[in-house]
Amino acid sequence: MDQNKNNTSINFHGGIVVSQSFHPHTCVHLQPTNASVHTHCKPFFNLIFFAGISLFLFSCSISKQINKQATAILFKDTTVSSGYTGISIYEPSTGKYWYNHDATKNLVPASNVKLFSLYAGLKYLGDSLTGLRYQQTDSGLIIYPTGDPSFLHPDFKTQPVADFLKSKNNLIYCTQHFKEALGAGWAWDDYMDDYMVQRSEFPIYGNLVQISNNKGLLSSTPKNIALYIIKGAENYGDSIAYKFSRKWDSNDFTATPDPLVAPQNLYTIPMVANEQESVRFLQDTLQQSIRLTATNDLFHFNNTKFQRIHSQPADSLFAPMMHNSDNFFAEQTLLMASNERLGYMSDEAMIDALLKTDLKDIPQQPQWVDGSGLSRYNLFSPQAMVYILDKMQTEFGISRLKTILPTGGTGTLKRYYLKDAGYIFAKTGSLSNVIALSGFLFTKKGKQIIFSVLVNNFQGSATRVRRAVEEYIEGIREKY
Repeated sequence: MDQNKNNTSINFHGGIVVSQSFHPHTCVHLQPTNASVHTHCKPFFNLIFFAGISLFLFSCSISKQINKQATAILFKDTTVSSGYTGISIYEPSTGKYWYNHDATKNLVPASNVKLFSLYAGLKYLGDSLTGLRYQQTDSGLIIYPTGDPSFLHPDFKTQPVADFLKSKNNLIYCTQHFKEALGAGWAWDDYMDDYMVQRSEFPIYGNLVQISNNKGLLSSTPKNIALYIIKGAENYGDSIAYKFSRKWDSNDFTATPDPLVAPQNLYTIPMVANEQESVRFLQDTLQQSIRLTATNDLFHFNNTKFQRIHSQPADSLFAPMMHNSDNFFAEQTLLMASNERLGYMSDEAMIDALLKTDLKDIPQQPQWVDGSGLSRYNLFSPQAMVYILDKMQTEFGISRLKTILPTGGTGTLKRYYLKDAGYIFAKTGSLSNVIALSGFLFTKKGKQIIFSVLVNNFQGSATRVRRAVEEYIEGIREKY
């Protein structure tokens, strides 16, 4: 981010005023050609001088006023103040920060990490997702995984890849042997919760098992999982809830009646999603045998012998990823971008590549380990969040981002920013004792700002922190 854009120096050459960009430490060069020019320009110099002083005082005034609001609403709140807060507020049209409070300190950002995964997706996935690469050979049709999470996912009604594969036979699945199903620093005991779905090279059914209860008869999708039901459970019909368990590395599920929770008709549970299981589920879906293989030629996707099938419009993935804070979509977006950029799927390698190239001018170097923000190993500064939002707006346009990010009353902001909805477009983030919000704000005076508020290690109600941040952001909108 160029914090100094729109700054100018004034040079006089033969009485002509020239405006050019300059660094904050660059001196103003005045080169009058004669005393007459100097005399005539003196009032202009005075005007420029006082305008500069006025702008400086105005900036200081805004910063002080915003700090007063932060103190009254956030820092004096007993819950917020029990933790640690970083804030950055930036006006992209002037390239100026309105306010910074510990804005260069790295904090746990939770799902605000998805903003960086979104950038990777916007940068490298194009307008449509590559759902499959394939190559016709004498021995069969070789298919190459791309990490596309939409394959047979219930939220995507059209399935071009599935339709294509159903029309073919003699399929050979070429694996990358992707092994990083769970991210660094993820909570291991959450592996049965549907917000921590396993990553994979060839997702199928969203890497979730769906188990339905129809009058006590349990059935699953995909159908060929092992589902064990505790004897006698069938006597309860659909009047009782179930608790499901499976071993860490197995897709054998056990259903146990759970009278302590309300009954439900549908359960979604993460499944093991390695290449062997993906092939097994794919065989069952296509009703044909599929060979599993690997080749050193896998990564040369620019070779003309590979063909592509596009599956979904890219924004049809990005919008639910941001609106619902979908961890699985975010993880797969980063892996797909890695596949396009590097020729193989590795979040670690892709993160390293991004930070060394596209994001090399990030103001503070983050500690970035996954695509979703599930890991507490992630550490980003508020200014880094402002930076990525500004970069996305510059490269992809605010109109597109408005369709991807939730606004007040939608997605994860469903119960927040309801007054005059449509003035904020932002990404939420939450983990235990962590609340984050970063996005775009349009003020009542017609200003557009980019902001980031990261609150860590507070003790107390997360809702109270969210409401305090809401009051603070809405106060800025009202006043400026």
